[in-house]
Amino acid sequence: QVQLVETGGGLVQAGGSLRLSCAASGVTFATYVMGWFRQAPGKEREFAAAINWSGAYTYYADSVKGRFTISRDNAKSTVYLQMNSLKPEDTAVYYCAAGRKLEGRSPGEYEYWGQGTQVTVSS
Repeated sequence: QVQLVETGGGLVQAGGSLRLSCAASGVTFATYVMGWFRQAPGKEREFAAAINWSGAYTYYADSVKGRFTISRDNAKSTVYLQMNSLKPEDTAVYYCAAGRKLEGRSPGEYEYWGQGTQVTVSS
């Protein structure tokens, strides 16, 4: 019943931008912390960004801070990740997640997950 669907991934050159979207259904969207994680081949899933239920508070991994911006539209049950100044090391599958722990940075702190969308940054 609960579904998170990511869109917007693709291939981009270093220095370029992408905007990821995650549409949620089957949850009371406005009550959840929403996060973005990423996983590169052979590596563990790592935290990228999160946003609280109202959208007033955001937090980021040091590796993306200043380049990525997370936002949400509760009326549309959608969370976004605007990615600017992309680097080859940003290449990964990006996952949308929903949880209830404030400032959650570990995958285990999130209850629901999307299928992921591939982001590839060429050098």
